Amino acid sequence: MIVPEIPNLIHYAIPVFVVTIIIEAVLTVKVKLDDYEFKDALTSITMGLGNVFMGLLNKGIMLGAFTFLYQFKVFTIPFTWWAWLLLFFADDFAYYWNHRIAHESRLFWASHVVHHSSKKYNLSTALRQTWTGGFYTFIFWLPLILIGFHPIMVLVQQSISLLYQYWIHTELIKKMPKWFEAIFNTPSHHRVHHATNPQYLDRNHGGILIIWDRIFGTFEPEVEKPVYGLVKNIETYNPVKVAFNEWFFMFKDAFKSKVSIKNRFLYFFKPPGWNHDGSGVLSKDMRKAWEENKNKTF
Repeated sequence: MIVPEIPNLIHYAIPVFVVTIIIEAVLTVKVKLDDYEFKDALTSITMGLGNVFMGLLNKGIMLGAFTFLYQFKVFTIPFTWWAWLLLFFADDFAYYWNHRIAHESRLFWASHVVHHSSKKYNLSTALRQTWTGGFYTFIFWLPLILIGFHPIMVLVQQSISLLYQYWIHTELIKKMPKWFEAIFNTPSHHRVHHATNPQYLDRNHGGILIIWDRIFGTFEPEVEKPVYGLVKNIETYNPVKVAFNEWFFMFKDAFKSKVSIKNRFLYFFKPPGWNHDGSGVLSKDMRKAWEENKNKTF
């Protein structure tokens, strides 16, 4: 099978990122939606540049794993229009579960938390990406390789998904047309995902499509104004601390004294907030408390 040469789409998009971030910053200040916090934006941009640098390494690891596994493929799927259409849905499905598990397992949250660490929500937030996740989160795409999608196809579709998700990180766009909101991920849906309001926690995990959240019960519409950031914010603009803060505390929790081997292991795979003595607060508990109280009358 002839494999076409395909450029790195993310690298070509960097100038667009820079221009649109500047435009959004000007418009945000002009219409006074909120003060644009430039220190926060600079941290996000630095995280994005670090992600691109680390991507040179982890993309090699990912491509190596994909190429090795590809020899065991069930089918040989050609580079045709219908294959790209199938891959569009397959990749988005894989992304949904990767993203959902990133909120339900602390090992995956340790890298994904970086993207949620800003208390602001703008286009620069989209660039606040992990420096570590690329080394292991690719496992969610391995089934696509085994089915028969060529590694290059999968890598390209991953880039397309990432590029799509850039524009939804803004408060300047309120709502898209109803039919679009019903099918696709939008700024409104993704604002919910970045919010710490109890009813919004761990909701709207979709990449390009929002249909998976509707199907699997993780969809939540935007009603009240979102409060962005983390349940317990990091309170730093230091990119290194942002990148590794959760890794440090995860290992600290797992290896503290008087913890059984089983519980040490569970600290990596239980949800963020889990504690072996039951004292931890999980996002699902916060949501449950909100649901129990939202209809109470006084």
